[in-house]
Amino acid sequence: MQRPGLPVLFAGAILFASVLVALVGNVFTPHAVTDQALLSRLQPPAFMGGQAEFPLGTDRIGRDMVTRLVAGLQMSLSVALMGTLIGAVFGTLVGFAAAHFRGLVEEALMMLVDFQASLPFILIALTLLAFFGNSMVLFVILMGMFGWETYARLARGVVLSARAQPYAKAVEALGAGPGRLYGLHILPNIASALIVQVTLTFPQIILLETSLSFLGLGIQPPNISLGQILGDGRDYLSTAWWISVWPGLLIFLITLSMSILGDALRDRLDPMLKTRTS
Repeated sequence: MQRPGLPVLFAGAILFASVLVALVGNVFTPHAVTDQALLSRLQPPAFMGGQAEFPLGTDRIGRDMVTRLVAGLQMSLSVALMGTLIGAVFGTLVGFAAAHFRGLVEEALMMLVDFQASLPFILIALTLLAFFGNSMVLFVILMGMFGWETYARLARGVVLSARAQPYAKAVEALGAGPGRLYGLHILPNIASALIVQVTLTFPQIILLETSLSFLGLGIQPPNISLGQILGDGRDYLSTAWWISVWPGLLIFLITLSMSILGDALRDRLDPMLKTRTS
């Protein structure tokens, strides 16, 4: 078996460290997320001559950047994970339904997929947030709406292909119902393609969430996200660059690492790629 390359190992290390910090980072943060030290506002990182109790500096009202980055990382990863799972489950169910019922049901579902894919999602998000207002539940559901059409198309295609295979016809001939056929036989055989798509969609949802939070339309105070921290520092780029650079660097590393791992998984699990390269 071919060993993973250096970029894949680097990406795995970055993601492992990010998840570990998100899970246990609160134990090691030097301050509470709500602590303010107005006399220490806009302190530079410790390696630039700042105070040792604020290793990565402070923001405009003296809040510790390490603590805020940990809280923002937790929120951004949680929202992206929940949104990815919602989109994957919903899109896969739509794809299964289209492949199973065929006919008018398939045409109607695929028209809905095409309609979703034809519209810029950022416009849909801005419209819904402006009309209904912002809440955590609505925002997570909105993140789940992103990319579901990709799962639907993928699931429909692979299910139609799987149902044409001898094993699926044999299971149907033995009297298995749709639930048993799809859940126990077809789904495990197409799971690798869906997992690859999850790894490719996850960084896109992180970028969408952080972009909306940067504009003030995403995560709202007192909750914190990396995009919100990035937006807070845009007026201080010339005087306190660390407010925006640290969350921006985290977003860049996480999305890059997830994309690298997604490409590696696709190369390893996609049978079509294996066929073309063999």
